[in-house]
Amino acid sequence: MSRRPRLPIEFYLRTDVVQVARDLLGKVLVTQLEGKLTAGIITETEAYRAPDDRACHAWNNRRTARTEVMFQEGGRAYIYLCYGIHHLFNVVTGPEDDAQAVLIRALEPLEGIEWMLERRKMQLRKPADLSRLTTGPGALSQALGLHKDYSGLDFYEEDTPFWIEDSEVSPPAEAIAAGPRIGVEYAGECAAWEWRFWLRDSPFVKK
Repeated sequence: MSRRPRLPIEFYLRTDVVQVARDLLGKVLVTQLEGKLTAGIITETEAYRAPDDRACHAWNNRRTARTEVMFQEGGRAYIYLCYGIHHLFNVVTGPEDDAQAVLIRALEPLEGIEWMLERRKMQLRKPADLSRLTTGPGALSQALGLHKDYSGLDFYEEDTPFWIEDSEVSPPAEAIAAGPRIGVEYAGECAAWEWRFWLRDSPFVKK
């Protein structure tokens, strides 16, 4: 399959992380690890922004060893381990020292489904099982082989084992739904912000 053009660095350097989260819908996340190429269409995202967003790891511009990558120039991965179990993949956006990121919550599998199944230790017993393969941020990271050791790597260097491609087709506004982010009840009034976006008719979205 011929490769699509990669998103340019300018895509990631924009200051409006909420808009970037919307614009990532329909784009294609690709990994090339150990000779195994996997790819999927991004179907669900969440935006996070310092310093005012209490749901953001860098809230109040908190800088730690883990969050330091969020303060770097956009166009790189922020991958962290959640609850000691799930690796969650985020796209760092914005200029340097402006901490913001987009969590990729779900994908529609496109390429390398056999490798995704192997990594997830799954078998497809019926077509509906495919929707579980990369739905949910932990599931998609496992399926694509992404983990925290890759945190900080950028998307546009030729030797980076993962990148995001432009599908060259943007979903129309009516195809995109928005609502509160998931699992951030601790964030007070920020928990109600409708910064989660998904493709309205896609079966590859976390219910």
